[in-house]
Amino acid sequence: MLRIVTQHSEIEAELKRITYRTQSDQNMHRESTVREILQTVQRQGDRALLDYAAEFDGVSMSAAELRVSGAEMEAAYQAISPQLLQALRLAKQRIEAFHRQRVPKSWVKFPEPEIVLGKHYRPVDRAGLYIPGGRAAYPSTVLMNALPAMVAGVPEVVMVTPPGSDGQRGMGVSPAILVAAQEAGIQTIYRVGGAQAVAALAYGTETIPQVDVITGPGNIYVMLA
Repeated sequence: MLRIVTQHSEIEAELKRITYRTQSDQNMHRESTVREILQTVQRQGDRALLDYAAEFDGVSMSAAELRVSGAEMEAAYQAISPQLLQALRLAKQRIEAFHRQRVPKSWVKFPEPEIVLGKHYRPVDRAGLYIPGGRAAYPSTVLMNALPAMVAGVPEVVMVTPPGSDGQRGMGVSPAILVAAQEAGIQTIYRVGGAQAVAALAYGTETIPQVDVITGPGNIYVMLA
C-alpha cells in the first residue's frame, strides 16, 4: 500500500522508521553471516579459510601458503624505502618507551600475621593481532598493537592480515606491514582476513594456533566476530 506523507513531522518520523528498519535488517544479516563464518571455521579449520580466501579475496592458496614465508619476510625490507624503515624504528622506540611506563607492578603486603594481600600480574601465553589490508593497511597499526604485548612480556604473538586482492602469490601482503611486524618482534604471520581470521585465532585451525586474546581494528564483520 502506498503511503502519502504530507506533514514535515510525518516526514521526519517516516525517515527515522525507514532508517531504523534498514539498519536493523542490515545488522541482523551481518550478525547471521558472521555467525555462519565462525561456525564454519570452527568445524572445517584450514579448509574453510582457503574457501573464504577464494570467495572473498579472489586468492587461491594451499594450507602451506597461509603462513607468510621467511623469504617473503626478508624480501619486504628490500621493497620499502630507507626513510620508511627509519620512521618505523623511531616510532617503535617511542611506543615502547610509552608502554614501559604503563606496565603494572605486582605487589604483596602482610598487614597482619597470617594475612597476605597482593596482586600478581602476568602476561597471557599467546596474543593474536588482526591487521587490516587494502587502504587501511597501516604499518603503524602493527606497532600500536604488537608493542604493548611485547612490553608486557607475552611469549608468543601471531598476526593475521588479508592476502592481496590480485590473487598473485609472493608479495601478497604489504611489505610495510611485514617490516613493521618484524621490527616489533613478530615472526609468525598468516595471510587471512575478515571474520574468518578472527575465528581462526579464537578457535585455532590445523595451521593457525588458538590465542588467548585478540586485538586490532577491522570492518563491521571483523568487529562482530
